[in-house]
Amino acid sequence: MAKLSPINKTDFPMWQGADAVPDAVYLDSAATAQKPQAVIDALVHYYTRQNANVHRGVYTLAEQATEAYENARQTVADFIHAEDTANIIFTRGTTESLNWIAQSWGGTYIQAGDEIIITIMEHHSNLVPWQQLALRTGAKLRYVDIDDQGLLDMTAYRAMLSARTKIVAVTQVSNVLGTINPIQEIGQLAHAAGAILVVDGAQSAPHMPVDVQALGADFFAFSGHKMLGPTGIGVLYGKMALLEAMPPIEFGGEMISKVEKFQTTWADIPWRFEGGTPNIAGAIGLAAAIRYLQAIGLDKIRDHERALTAYALDQLKAIPGLIIYGPQDAAQRGGVIAFTLNGVHPHDLATVLDTQQVAVRAGHHCAQPLMQRLGVVATARASFYLYNGQADVDRLVAAVNEAKEFFQQ
Repeated sequence: MAKLSPINKTDFPMWQGADAVPDAVYLDSAATAQKPQAVIDALVHYYTRQNANVHRGVYTLAEQATEAYENARQTVADFIHAEDTANIIFTRGTTESLNWIAQSWGGTYIQAGDEIIITIMEHHSNLVPWQQLALRTGAKLRYVDIDDQGLLDMTAYRAMLSARTKIVAVTQVSNVLGTINPIQEIGQLAHAAGAILVVDGAQSAPHMPVDVQALGADFFAFSGHKMLGPTGIGVLYGKMALLEAMPPIEFGGEMISKVEKFQTTWADIPWRFEGGTPNIAGAIGLAAAIRYLQAIGLDKIRDHERALTAYALDQLKAIPGLIIYGPQDAAQRGGVIAFTLNGVHPHDLATVLDTQQVAVRAGHHCAQPLMQRLGVVATARASFYLYNGQADVDRLVAAVNEAKEFFQQ
């Protein structure tokens, strides 16, 4: 097999220039991705040439800022194949997006006796909001389990659906197992039962093509910082009929049409959900990140990560005492590999790897119920992106072997 080289690694300042760390192996993109120069340049350009508040000023600079911000919304809509820009709400990230749905739509329409279905592999951001909604309303929270390969038990899911099911919330790609869930099938079954489908796309939107209409998602949430964009910016996509039925839950400037002493009317969608001064620079930076990814091609990125993950699985499996969690077939998973090494706490393993300039995440990965299901308190996790290559996997494997020898002394 030809050696897998990184894609466009020279575009990332982390590995270039006088202050760079060229030997650093960054394998924590599932937590946050490095930023290409194009994204940094877009942020600098806004703050130095377009810095003004949006939607409020009639002077030229304000109009330029508004145009850039709303163009970013169009870029996002095109990226996920939304029906219209009005379906796109800018938020602080996936977490806020999911909380918006649970607080607004869920708080309005969920009541005692209703059922909310999630999976045991959910990130806390797609678990705790539904847990708290169920506690507030008296609804029942139900979990779809996984099999020994880390795949969803679809038979159990089908049996769980009923007329009481109102919400099905599921991650498209697990941030621990890497499992790619069959969202279209999950959604078709949910809709047949009369439920809405909420998709956590934090680990999918950065790595593979996403078409929210083809997926059948009623809501879809993702974050900018995991896809080469800035922190503090995210997206909530919602079908218009659902957004129209949702009351805003943040009140103040920007989200109003008219304020009188004792009543207020809301602005049109999506602005009614974007109270206060928005993260203008974040939206512009996210749009720059999307354009960067589109120039490469999401299919190309997905193919690269699949090949790299297959190589990493083969190499890591050869290490005695190393246990890999999730599907063993790279075609069934994203570029995330969680693992443990017998006799070594994942935090200790990650610390030793760091001495070799190999950065991996260690912990419960905001998925404690999943850790309990797997029978571990934590795992180490390597996650790949377009700027990783075969040499990074080789460095990871060598560092794990060195750590194994160190702890066996």
